[in-house]
Amino acid sequence: MISRAFSNASRANPLLMRKIDCHMHVNGAGISWGWDHNDRIIETADALGIDELYVSIPVTRGMPEFARVRECNDAVLEAMARYRGRLFGYCFVVPGHRESLDEIDRCLGAGMSGIKLYNQYRICDPAVFPVLEKAIEEGVPVLEHAGRPTTRDFLDQQPNISDAGHFVEAARRYPECMLIEAHIGGGGDWEWALKQLRDAPSVYLDTSGSIIDDGMVEACVRELGVGRILFATDMTMEGGVGKVLGAELTEAQKERIFWKNFQSMLDRRRGG
Repeated sequence: MISRAFSNASRANPLLMRKIDCHMHVNGAGISWGWDHNDRIIETADALGIDELYVSIPVTRGMPEFARVRECNDAVLEAMARYRGRLFGYCFVVPGHRESLDEIDRCLGAGMSGIKLYNQYRICDPAVFPVLEKAIEEGVPVLEHAGRPTTRDFLDQQPNISDAGHFVEAARRYPECMLIEAHIGGGGDWEWALKQLRDAPSVYLDTSGSIIDDGMVEACVRELGVGRILFATDMTMEGGVGKVLGAELTEAQKERIFWKNFQSMLDRRRGG
């Protein structure tokens, strides 16, 4: 329950408005996300008023062996234990691994809150279907790296990246699954993505990414409705907060984006 005093304080200082970052990363397993230590992430979150961060350590290049995937998830679990109550994990898996469903069970059983997919398979690939079915069974969201390539280099580097059209295809097959398309501000042609997602109500969009075009957040709300937009930073923490605070939206709309929408998704599992 958010106290009246907290609510009044948030009006005086918008940085005090509750925030849940639904897409963030931590360092570990030999992978660095540009911060020298995870303490810096917590320090920055404190300064920006981010209460909880939902994190993962995906392998971003190639098709890793399962042992490497497990190593990444172990590092997330270690970070969750070190920063208890601040960091919460996504279980990163590569759907083509036969061990993936068991790994999801292990990670959710250890306290993780969702599933993270990267660019090894498109979200609508049949290899991913068992993972989406597991997410429905467990009542957890699936966050997948996404983008609409606008250059040949982008497409050559990530030939299996999922775009909004692939999310729509997956959502039609599994409308009960809570799908999150990652970083609208870091995935190429974001206006094209919004047009595709209009008729896919089970697909949510996170606001992260280093691109901060004027009117981007407002366009997301206008095209998809405020209930489908989730606050996220994906390492661009100051800009991630600023783009929502600076958007021409009501305080109630900002609250929904900053924490209420994602909290309602988390509550589906907790209340199940």
